[in-house]
Amino acid sequence: MDKRGQPQAQYRLDWVDVARGIGIIAVVIGHVWTRGPLRDAMYSFHMPLFFLLSGMLSRPQPVGAFTRRQIASQMRPYAAFLALLLIVEQIIEPLKGQRPIFRHWPDDLAPILLGGTWLPGPYIIFWFVPCLMIARILFNVALNRWPDPLDRRWALLLLPMLLFAYVLGWWTHASPLGLLSVPMAFLLLWVGAVWPRVPWHNRMILPLGALAVLGLGGVLPTLNMKIADYGWPLLSIGVAVATSLLIFRLSALIAPYAGPVATIGRASLVIMYLHVAVVHYLTPYMGKAVLLALALLLPFVAFHLIRVTPLRRIFL
Repeated sequence: MDKRGQPQAQYRLDWVDVARGIGIIAVVIGHVWTRGPLRDAMYSFHMPLFFLLSGMLSRPQPVGAFTRRQIASQMRPYAAFLALLLIVEQIIEPLKGQRPIFRHWPDDLAPILLGGTWLPGPYIIFWFVPCLMIARILFNVALNRWPDPLDRRWALLLLPMLLFAYVLGWWTHASPLGLLSVPMAFLLLWVGAVWPRVPWHNRMILPLGALAVLGLGGVLPTLNMKIADYGWPLLSIGVAVATSLLIFRLSALIAPYAGPVATIGRASLVIMYLHVAVVHYLTPYMGKAVLLALALLLPFVAFHLIRVTPLRRIFL
């Protein structure tokens, strides 16, 4: 029990949902405002936040069972939402007097199956889930070997992985299924796993805040994890970590009062998959503020409709 007499597990889940809510709102903002300082501020931290959060919740699990569970639970919704948007595109684009992105069948099956950077337009976010899934599977293998993320032997893996992440990003931007970003995602999972072991002190706010300002204020180059563009080596990703850790701390403090944000966080996966399509199809007809509201609201409503029907077994 915590000091308010509430179960600790529930309190923990509440702040996690708040953090997810803040993160997914940042993602949507970054896709509504596609250029300028607001977009750059969101891109400075929004995707690393989700990898860090996943790392914080990671525990060693049996490798085989965990791998099978990840593939089944993540790739089923991935395929379902991708198929749904492909059908929607075939309907909406002709109604607008335009041709669908994917219209050369069966040749277009190849880029659809490759995913990642081969998916443009309303599909651009589909790199994230397979990237996270593969990174989590690999991280779980390492956790089973070294359950303590502070074990010095992790350095034998982390240092080459860090170098590999930057070399890959400099070498190519091609990313099938988001695999290009897996090395950096792996590193962020480790940082997330380490963070709960670090006692919080309020004096941390100053250095973390200073780093966060460098990213949010556009002083340092921003990130684009999809194409493994990590800005200035170590500094830009360090800014993302600092901003995310401050958001986690804020989420824990406001969790009892941030129910609406937590509710958005619980719908974050569906919002992740569907919001870009809303932005893509409505941008010519809506102002930015209205577009932001609809890009959150429509997928949020879809989430609640899906969860009360048998479709939840496919999409959730």
